[in-house]
Amino acid sequence: MDAVTPAVLVLSGPVARDEVPGLCDAVRELLDVTGAGVVVCDVGGVGPPGLAVVDLLARLELAARRAGGRIRLRDPDPALRSLLRLVGLRFQVEGEAEEREPALGVEEEVEPGEPAV
Repeated sequence: MDAVTPAVLVLSGPVARDEVPGLCDAVRELLDVTGAGVVVCDVGGVGPPGLAVVDLLARLELAARRAGGRIRLRDPDPALRSLLRLVGLRFQVEGEAEEREPALGVEEEVEPGEPAV
């Protein structure tokens, strides 16, 4: 792997709560080793989405942020994406443009009687 290729962490099956700290350590280690600033989390095999998956992803993102990086999701189920939006979490999804805040319009002050620019 080179410095621009993000590492991939494959999450499969239901993840037990006691596995979460080890996965957070893995994210931090992958960020440190690759230097890419991003770890791709393949979530295609995590099974039915639920709050345990949401909690796991939130903790992985927090671990990545504290290490100076972030996670990106690969192959999320549409139901998982809906659940993440419902709880107010945003994750970048592989293959999609990064969401950013819309640009603010610039308003110029005009003198009375002048047309707006």
